[in-house]
Amino acid sequence: MADTVREIERKYEATDETELPDLTAVDRVAEVVEQGVAELDATYYDTAGQRLAAAGVTLRRRTGGQDAGWHLKLPVALGIRDEVRLPLSDTPPPELTALVRSRTLGRELVPVVRLRTRRTVRLLRDADGATLAEVALDAVRAARVDGGAEVRWREIEVELAGEGDDPGLLDEVGEALAAAGVRPARAASKLERALAETGGEGAPGEPAERSGKKSEDGGKGREKGQGQGKGKATAGDIVLRYLREQVHTITELDPAVRRDLPDSVHQMRVATRRLRSAFRSYTKVLDRAVTRPIGLELQWLAAELGIDRDREVLTARLRDALAELPRTLRLGPVSARLRIWSERRRAGSRREVLTTLDGERYLELLRTLEALLADPPLRRAAALPASEVLVKAVLKDHARLADRIEAALAAPAGAARDEALHSARKAAKRVRYAAEAARPVLGKPAKKFTKRTKRVQQVLGDHQDSVVARAALRELATQAQRAGEGAFTFGLLYGREEALADRRERELPGVWAKAAPPADW
Repeated sequence: MADTVREIERKYEATDETELPDLTAVDRVAEVVEQGVAELDATYYDTAGQRLAAAGVTLRRRTGGQDAGWHLKLPVALGIRDEVRLPLSDTPPPELTALVRSRTLGRELVPVVRLRTRRTVRLLRDADGATLAEVALDAVRAARVDGGAEVRWREIEVELAGEGDDPGLLDEVGEALAAAGVRPARAASKLERALAETGGEGAPGEPAERSGKKSEDGGKGREKGQGQGKGKATAGDIVLRYLREQVHTITELDPAVRRDLPDSVHQMRVATRRLRSAFRSYTKVLDRAVTRPIGLELQWLAAELGIDRDREVLTARLRDALAELPRTLRLGPVSARLRIWSERRRAGSRREVLTTLDGERYLELLRTLEALLADPPLRRAAALPASEVLVKAVLKDHARLADRIEAALAAPAGAARDEALHSARKAAKRVRYAAEAARPVLGKPAKKFTKRTKRVQQVLGDHQDSVVARAALRELATQAQRAGEGAFTFGLLYGREEALADRRERELPGVWAKAAPPADW
């Protein structure tokens, strides 16, 4: 099983003459303890076009030191990375290659750079003897695996000793180093510097493969809107920027979903929905003949991710509702029944999510999205001023939502109204996402409109969640009865969900009335 550590560090330039200042002058540092010298030998793996390096991801096989093995470093924030570790083996472990699959898109991982480091380590400890940080003075030799000149440099790494330590300590150490004339490193990692200084073929981030598809206007779309005015964003600029953001989110969240990190499935699913929604809202900008089949694949992916996410949300809702009941109304082993019910579904849904991410269909979708951004199927309206095109698209979606809400409120109570309100909820999301994409050019009015539309979506969403919760409570009550446990508590929760849905239906007209578009649109 892989171990994961959170790496929070800063890097600095050094020379043969560089000497560390007295770091006991730093607050909380009581002593600096020499740890000796370690010889590290690391080979970094990447695709031929260095796609991992372009994404700030590193995969290496390292010997020497206390943590010899395979290390995969995934960026979290500036100066912060998660390092996933596995024991030494001859080839990259499948557990790690799966975590970079959304970046490599199936391309082979090969040795790219070899780094040999002579590391002199010092530990910064507080008055109680606890280690606060590790300071390493590294003498590095780097060369391409396929040959070429070797480059050498020296640098200083300062890394916090644990996740719970205050990053402010790094600022203080950095100030002490700056006072001694030490400058921050220009490269974010040893690999980045090695790639830059050793040269060789293939700059980080190989160009995406061209799809070869043409737009309906007979030629390949141009990402900058086909001749936009100087300094003015076109509709194509804004829509493509939004698409890039969502594709980037999917790619970055892939390893987080595989690692089962909190909220990762939900955020990835939202990105797929935003993409699909943009395809449907901005048909004047993007050729629908090209985006429609991609949208269907995004719908499939969202559904696969939803198996786990929907279970997670539903379980939390039922658990919270159960916790709100007085103990005297929680009759029988209701908490245990809910836990067993949820865990059975979690085991199956988790396997299905991982099977989806490991499958060829998902990989082909990622390739298609990359090709779409490399060669976007822009229509003529993509070259027009963004505000002109985007406002019309948002208003069109809003009119569609108005029709659905009117139909839902007029529908007879029961299953017909539930279904109509669910349809309105999906339309509300589409309006919200369309306005969200337009915010860079429509500004504060779009921000306010998005916020009000989101409130409509939340009311409709809570209603739909109640519909789903009642179905689950019926199932739980049936299981409890068959086991001879009694179903009173689940029936009580069912009644409460029914009442909540009724409140949301009565609340909707007032919330909807506040969600009108700005008058000057």
